[in-house]
Amino acid sequence: MKWHFYPAARFADFAPRWRALHERGQASPMLDADFMAALLAAFGSGAQLLGCCEHDGDTVAMTLFEKSGKGVWRSFQPAQAPLGPWLTRPGLDLDALLGALVRDLPGCALLAGISQLDPMIDARPHDTGSVNTLDYIQTARITMTGGFDAYWAARGKNLRSNLKKQRARLEREGIVTRMEVVRAEHDMAQAVLDYAALESAGWKGRDATAVRAGDAQARFYTLLLETFARRGAATVYRYRFGQQIVAMDLCVEGVACIVVLKTAYDESVPAHFSPALLMREEACRALFDEARLQRIEFYGRVMEWHLRWTDEVRCLYHLNYYRWPVLQRLHALARPQPTLE
Repeated sequence: MKWHFYPAARFADFAPRWRALHERGQASPMLDADFMAALLAAFGSGAQLLGCCEHDGDTVAMTLFEKSGKGVWRSFQPAQAPLGPWLTRPGLDLDALLGALVRDLPGCALLAGISQLDPMIDARPHDTGSVNTLDYIQTARITMTGGFDAYWAARGKNLRSNLKKQRARLEREGIVTRMEVVRAEHDMAQAVLDYAALESAGWKGRDATAVRAGDAQARFYTLLLETFARRGAATVYRYRFGQQIVAMDLCVEGVACIVVLKTAYDESVPAHFSPALLMREEACRALFDEARLQRIEFYGRVMEWHLRWTDEVRCLYHLNYYRWPVLQRLHALARPQPTLE
């Protein structure tokens, strides 16, 4: 196996190879070539490298890497990317692949770190002298089998009863709810502006982490959704109480799943209403009824509300590969040790 590295600014030249390799694996939309291109366009600094591994005349692995210290390389991981940019042909010898990676990275690479791997796509390896894995976050998904009514009947009584009461109260108060499903490319820019206004008005706006009109995040989501919409693989859910937008989801789709990238709701809505949950109930029902896809993926850190919608939880992980096993032992010794209270 031999890795070759190129400026990531040339990603478009290698996108056909990335797509071909992507289709041979799990084909998650989070690892789609269009997702990678949008990340680089919005957040790339010019320092990133595109790695291609060749074996017997075939491209067997690809990644995006950047240097993070002397002898240390990490996968390119903006906060907007739920998974690390790591594609491999199924069935490869991982130790041989990673060993070649640290040998072929520029300079004398001592450590190669790949962050936020999904065990559904890349089975978590056992720790060895050179391989070390670390838990990242628990994340949730919904597998859409058996129809919505059976799925909904399996949810907790409190969730079902609460949303039923909310709908009855909305009707008593004369508030008409409306779900808008946006899929056209030419509608995505406005959808991101609407989302930015909603998120900026809440706690993320106060923490300066919200998507804001014109910022790098807004440019990323606009480019991403427009690109995916061009092939019918982007969906924005916009939920209204009357004319007021009260909740939104930004989503992209792959061969078998839809990923909820971002969720926001209007925090000025009275606390006895849960617009995001009302929206999600309607969106889930529609997805079950369409039967186009098999899974709804959330990919964010699992929250209490996720567990009301599903019991399917798994742990994403980081992987470090050390050039020599002794480096892992030295690295472990250098980590701060927990203190006893």
